[in-house]
Amino acid sequence: MTTAALGSPRTYHVRTYGCQMNVHDSERISGLLEQAGYVRAADADNPDVVVFNTCAVRENADNRLYGNLGHLRPVKDKHPGMQIAVGGCLAQKDRGEIVRRAPWVDVVFGTHNIGSLPVLLERARHNAAAEVEILESLEVFPSTLPTRRESTYAGWVSISVGCNNTCTFCIVPALRGKEKDRRPGDVLAEVRALVAEGVLEVTLLGQNVNSYGVEFGDRLAFGKLLRATGEIDGLERVRFTSPHPKDFTDDVIAAMAETPNVCHSLHMPLQSGSDDVLRTMRRSYRAERYLGIIEKVRAAMPDAAITTDIIVGFPGETEADFVRTLDVVREARFASAFTFQYSKRPGTPAATMPDQLPKQVVQERYERLLAAVEEITWAENRNLVGTPVEVLVAVGEGRKDERTGRLSGRARDGRLVHFAAGSYAGRIRPGDIVHTTISYAAPHHLNADGEPLSHRRTRAGDAAEAGRAPRTGNGVLLGLPTVGVPSAM
Repeated sequence: MTTAALGSPRTYHVRTYGCQMNVHDSERISGLLEQAGYVRAADADNPDVVVFNTCAVRENADNRLYGNLGHLRPVKDKHPGMQIAVGGCLAQKDRGEIVRRAPWVDVVFGTHNIGSLPVLLERARHNAAAEVEILESLEVFPSTLPTRRESTYAGWVSISVGCNNTCTFCIVPALRGKEKDRRPGDVLAEVRALVAEGVLEVTLLGQNVNSYGVEFGDRLAFGKLLRATGEIDGLERVRFTSPHPKDFTDDVIAAMAETPNVCHSLHMPLQSGSDDVLRTMRRSYRAERYLGIIEKVRAAMPDAAITTDIIVGFPGETEADFVRTLDVVREARFASAFTFQYSKRPGTPAATMPDQLPKQVVQERYERLLAAVEEITWAENRNLVGTPVEVLVAVGEGRKDERTGRLSGRARDGRLVHFAAGSYAGRIRPGDIVHTTISYAAPHHLNADGEPLSHRRTRAGDAAEAGRAPRTGNGVLLGLPTVGVPSAM
């Protein structure tokens, strides 16, 4: 049942799909709704408002959205007053088509006008008609909006939105617009505000994060921003995602190596190891350049964990092209990789290219790539057995095994660690810091089954223990750990 009966507050639920920017946007959507008087729905309730924050990158994004909308139609029929809103990249792309295909949708809003959602919901209720509002350019920078954050210890900090690249497989620039950069002072003020609330880790976020500064003409702005975070007392970990190889400069590597709180982890999309495919993708670097960046990163930071995105089966990809990708994967020695089978996206140049590959060819190559990646990641993880690690205890990673009582968290290099609490059982909270020793390696995680070396209580852990809602006002963003979400590049 819905919970808005008899004058009680209207409830909401946000369903998020896609990249880190969508996670960022969803926290803003939640903050806006709570500022407008809505409350988050309990798991057992049907909310009064359901918001879909959509992605348009993958081929099945449309089917997924319309399938979910179809499932909600009978629920809405049984609950008069329930509203459904669709936002994000797919809304920006499909616009009025969403209401045509699913006329029970009440609101459609785009990537540039998240802040309009509460007004659009109220207008749709008053007029008893669907409201569709899509802006062509950014109205309000998302970080100026209120937020309902999901973590007491780790957060997203958006430094830019949009992208100036023209990759032939990607529709994001058409939907998010040209790059818009925040001023460094605004970014650092937001980080300081988060740290004041007990936050230990921030991730600097942008669709092309290391081109930061292009709007105000400073090619070295991103490296300067990394260094400036090192001057913020209480901030223990800084990450960033996702950089583009064409914009990767030596000053950024130096900033990573020389700034103590910048983690030695790098997620840098490869997409293909074939120069011919990279050229067709309109990726303005080649395999030698990519591997050269990795070589410099590891020379400066031998312990760096490097992760990536790879697309298999791009139009025209030959067996020789694919083998070159395998060669780069083996040389790069990635800590992990998000691997994708190429899928057509209407509106992208790649969708109309000749030589689209048969599904069975793409699938076979994909399976070979997965096997190669897993062999490498497992070997790299085995090299860490016996080494000490610092783990930021996480919520949302879950327990590895309720029977053994293992907890989970992320090492400084971003790897997932399941660890035994030992004599600290019952005292370790999400947001606390544990030092332990790796005892076992799997392809996608590490285990530490021995007694922890130490446990440090933190203010973030205090907040988690107290059950305080991780919520902030205008201009402050806090989000989920930077794990498990591929970039949109």
